[in-house]
Amino acid sequence: MIKLALVDDKRINIQSLIDRIRHSPDFQIVFTASDGEDFLEKCKLAKDLPDVVFMDIDMPVMNGIEAVSIASELYPSIKFIMLTVFDDDDKIFEAIKSGAVGYLLKEESADKLIQHVRDVVEFGVVPMSPRIARKTLQLLSRAHVEVVKNKEDVLSEREVDILRHLINGLDYRQISERLFISPNTVRTHISNIYKKLHVNNKAQAIKIAYKKGIV
Repeated sequence: MIKLALVDDKRINIQSLIDRIRHSPDFQIVFTASDGEDFLEKCKLAKDLPDVVFMDIDMPVMNGIEAVSIASELYPSIKFIMLTVFDDDDKIFEAIKSGAVGYLLKEESADKLIQHVRDVVEFGVVPMSPRIARKTLQLLSRAHVEVVKNKEDVLSEREVDILRHLINGLDYRQISERLFISPNTVRTHISNIYKKLHVNNKAQAIKIAYKKGIV
């Protein structure tokens, strides 16, 4: 059973999410919240923390990016997916820096939302709507590479390719097919990426890629 929390200041949006995912037998909505502050309070009181949170961005009292920034430190087991109508560059960048593992548009279908959640929980995939993924790659391609003093920290051209595919939501098998290498080779490259960037997971690697412009 995958436990969910839904955070949005508009009740109609909350209800829309409930309607789209309630027919999935392996999902359980543990609570809903009307803004970031309300979400943090409900986490304190919750008997069971959610596995995944759909978080809106623009909300009164405390917005979604602030809430994720705080909650990702307090509750590292929770995976945060930003679910919003916005696809502008600054919000994508800030959402990923705050600790979000995905960024989806609210127009996504029920089937896709459900699949994205399962991919996050089961495979650690970074979910992004196609339009968001394109913008993310554009952001990365425009970024300037930061000079790294320690040469061991510099990613190889192959590692940069794999990092771009990770950001685009591809799993090990899909990356291996795109680059014509084995899944085990992909795993080795990803392990080396984590070591060089001094991170432990995909979300952290993406945050560092944005911060340092390593693409």
